[in-house]
Amino acid sequence: MPSLYKMKFQLPTPFIALGMSLTLLIPGVASAGIDEGIAAYANKDFATAMQEFEPIASQGLAQAQAYLGLMYDNGQGVPQNYQEAVKWYRLAADQGNAAAQLNLGLMYASGQGLLKDYKEAAKWYRLAAKQGDAAAQFSLGLVYANGQGLPQSYKEAMKWYRLAAEQGDADAQFNLGVMHANGQGVPKDYQEAMKWHRLAAEQGQADAQFNLGVMHANGQGVSQDYEEAVKWYRLAAEQGNAAAQFNLGRRYDDGQGVPQDYQEAVKWYRLAAEQGRADAQSNLGVMYANGQGVSQDHQEAVKWYRLAAEQGRAAAQFNLGAMYDNGQGVPLDHQVAVKWYRLAAEQGRADAQSNLGVMYANGLGVPQNYKEAVKWYRLAAEQGNSAAQFNFGVMHANGQGVPQSYKEAVKWYRLAAAQGRADAQFNLGVRHAIGQGVPLDYPEAAKWYRLAAEHGRADAQYSLGLMYANGQGVPLDYPEAVKWYRAAAEQGRAAAQFNLGVMYANGQGMPLDYPEAMKWYRLAAEQGDADAQFNLGLMYANGQGVPQNYEEAVKWHRLAAAQGDANAHANLGLMYANGQGVPQNYEEAVKWLRLAAGLGNAGAQCNLGVMYANGLGVVSSHVVAYALYSLSATIDPSDINKASNNRKTLSELMQAKENLAAQKLTRELSKPGNVLKALDKYEKNSL
Repeated sequence: MPSLYKMKFQLPTPFIALGMSLTLLIPGVASAGIDEGIAAYANKDFATAMQEFEPIASQGLAQAQAYLGLMYDNGQGVPQNYQEAVKWYRLAADQGNAAAQLNLGLMYASGQGLLKDYKEAAKWYRLAAKQGDAAAQFSLGLVYANGQGLPQSYKEAMKWYRLAAEQGDADAQFNLGVMHANGQGVPKDYQEAMKWHRLAAEQGQADAQFNLGVMHANGQGVSQDYEEAVKWYRLAAEQGNAAAQFNLGRRYDDGQGVPQDYQEAVKWYRLAAEQGRADAQSNLGVMYANGQGVSQDHQEAVKWYRLAAEQGRAAAQFNLGAMYDNGQGVPLDHQVAVKWYRLAAEQGRADAQSNLGVMYANGLGVPQNYKEAVKWYRLAAEQGNSAAQFNFGVMHANGQGVPQSYKEAVKWYRLAAAQGRADAQFNLGVRHAIGQGVPLDYPEAAKWYRLAAEHGRADAQYSLGLMYANGQGVPLDYPEAVKWYRAAAEQGRAAAQFNLGVMYANGQGMPLDYPEAMKWYRLAAEQGDADAQFNLGLMYANGQGVPQNYEEAVKWHRLAAAQGDANAHANLGLMYANGQGVPQNYEEAVKWLRLAAGLGNAGAQCNLGVMYANGLGVVSSHVVAYALYSLSATIDPSDINKASNNRKTLSELMQAKENLAAQKLTRELSKPGNVLKALDKYEKNSL
């Protein structure tokens, strides 16, 4: 029988159409052959039924005519022929046969056997409906609800649905519930909606069962009850209702109303997904991606994401983009990732907008474009996406795509930090610690570092350790500093490993322990930390925590020196001068001491002065030695530095002319960055 669509209700969305066909016939006046024909029809003996119906139908018996129309309509005992069906329906309908009037209306509504004509369909529905035919009353209600053939009128739709519903028509009961739930033709009334949905559901109407589940889940018209929701979802799902299968999967996925069970969730998602339900396809992809209820399988995840994404499901478009972005289940392809992120972003998906911003900021899959990155970050940030808020703050801090504004950066960091975003909390701490965008405020910096540190952020743990070690924003507390340095060091943070080594080497916050200091220095040094490399070399040179080993000391000093560490340059110079770990070589000693002296190392300047004073590795020069001693004493006037004493001793050996030249050279050496240039120039002119 031709399909006519009725409303489907899925809270809280508006109703949509649900297919239904009608094949009901009502008794007519008894006539010879009619009973035999009906019996044959009931037994599916269509040939006998046709033989019985044809003669009496030709004689004008309406009930036989209606049956003949039905048989031509369905191709039962004869080839299917809609025009012939219409002919017999009309003959019976004209005699007032309600079933024929209804079915003729359905033929007009579907355009089978004649031109589609909703107005004519409504006319025939009304005739049958006035005779009390429930299916016709329902169909007439549908016409009014959809405004097909008649002006739309929810009030009239309600009237006819109610008449059919009161006769027990489950579809009418369902649609009547829809009207009450949506406030169409009547004030919105969830309790009344529940009443009619329940009547339909108890007759096995799957959409009503589904909607009952939704209403119990949402607490609409009843107290919220996930277990009751699951009960109704299951009844509808077992009838193949895809929406119910999806919702039942969600309940198992989330453990609402049932014990959490990923395998059951996968089972119901799959059933709904195989019916083309995009949200189920998307969620099934998530289950495969995460290995929940199934073995992890990125390729299978991609398959289901793609099916949902191609239907326009934004969540699936985003996830499919992420798979291409990360090369999971598909070859890594940033251009394709951008395509899917963009589709989801254009639907307003905040995480996709955020990721699209990242792609533009880093030039991944698209040309680098900070303004475009800012555009997408802003859209996501304004929806409350914390990653986008953080990145939008970074763009403001760096002046990328927007004018640089630390104040604006702080605003967005603060929003992200309030959502628990550790990187934003850390950056807020930095801004307060250096007074960018906010007044300098060590206690406030410590507050934000602590929040980020408690989230496990290593740079925040290190920074908080520094604040305790220096008593900035918090009371000076070496044990607390050690605690936070250790937390960061155990995550591999080289600076924290170095500082933890220093604490062990100095006995700050714990007992002095050179082997433990060595352990942490080594971990940092192996990551390339120059300070740790220097200190590790020093420990080998002094035999602290390890047997004294000058060769190892030279090795680590050399690595630190290669990174420009002035102390390492200075120590290498001394080790060449003393022949420790390397053959004694004054020229090589001078080379390293000169480099350290040029970097401003006072000890190296003093020792280089000694080399010049004694003509070790260089031509002896009291003038150069005096100038280097003077420079060193100015930089480090402490008693530990012997430069001042050396200068005094040397000056007693110098002539007045040499003293004047030395004072002049001292002034040249004291100019910023001019030590090596001034030395080279003086030595060249002295030749």
